[in-house]
Amino acid sequence: MAGNRTFTMIKPDAVEKGHIGAILDQINASGFRIVAMKLTQMTTADAETFYAVHKERPFFGELVEFMTRGPIVAAILEKENAVEDFRTLIGATNPEDAAEGTIRKKYASSVGENAVHGSDSDENAAIEGAFHFAGREMF
Repeated sequence: MAGNRTFTMIKPDAVEKGHIGAILDQINASGFRIVAMKLTQMTTADAETFYAVHKERPFFGELVEFMTRGPIVAAILEKENAVEDFRTLIGATNPEDAAEGTIRKKYASSVGENAVHGSDSDENAAIEGAFHFAGREMF
């Protein structure tokens, strides 16, 4: 059964370009309720831990550098079928492949700087949400 919560981050590129408000508006307009949200900056250790699944990939160092270069907005979102619906809303990782109207089509500039993160499973949503909102029961 699909869960009703997911995790997202508005990444440094979208924050730098001033897209926080527009992205949050699109999230809300799509029926998601923001359960928790914070503006924060990941340390190198945070980014290495959060993206540990990619540690052996050639882009890992660039990913860590990118995710620590400026603030992010971390949020827990709620909606029926949250993970799948949010993945549809954000669009493909490569903004050139993303559907019209999706967040990445509108605000991402490349595969590497793709504006937002969205959890890919209910299990990862719980793990990622707990990482950024430690000590809070979110799922």
